[in-house]
Amino acid sequence: MLTLYYAKGSSALASHLLLEEVGAEYAVHEVPIAHGANHEPAYLAVNPKGRVPALKTPEGVITENPAILNYVAATHPQAEMLPDTPFARAEADALNAYLCATVHVAFAHLLRGARWADSAEAQAAMKDKVAANLADCAQVIEDHYLKGPWALGDTYTHCDAYLFLVPRWLAKAGVDLSDFPKLEAHHNALLHRPATLAVMAIHGI
Repeated sequence: MLTLYYAKGSSALASHLLLEEVGAEYAVHEVPIAHGANHEPAYLAVNPKGRVPALKTPEGVITENPAILNYVAATHPQAEMLPDTPFARAEADALNAYLCATVHVAFAHLLRGARWADSAEAQAAMKDKVAANLADCAQVIEDHYLKGPWALGDTYTHCDAYLFLVPRWLAKAGVDLSDFPKLEAHHNALLHRPATLAVMAIHGI
């Protein structure tokens, strides 16, 4: 049995989507970040970083979306969520790394500026850059990552679940998704998948 630790409104949505897509046997445990539950000793014993997602497996706990997505896809080979060539696997890893290290960080400046600066002025300046930075990221995805209709082409893979987060981040930053037609089409396709709808209901979306 796998257990996913998640918070509503968080990036844990990506790992949850893939668990549902592959038909994994799993349970979910909500960590209400708004109430500080991620900093309580019980959760810090699961993930000392105090963030979600975290996936408890029979072998131990895995954190960070790219690692969780790879693990879930690799341990459910019947779902065929991992690309089948080394190059395609590397392409997927590159996209997931970009989403984690660049796009998510750009979005985090909207709500989590205190991680990087103490002054209100500095945090406000970071927030002012979020929409432009996310639009730049979306353009990179549109031009260089999305082969369509799925990220790597004709087949849904583990990175498509992660890519589902980007339009949500754009919307929260006030960026118009219609400026990125390939990304918008990808998002709409995901919204028609039963697994997406099931997980969205759990997250209250």
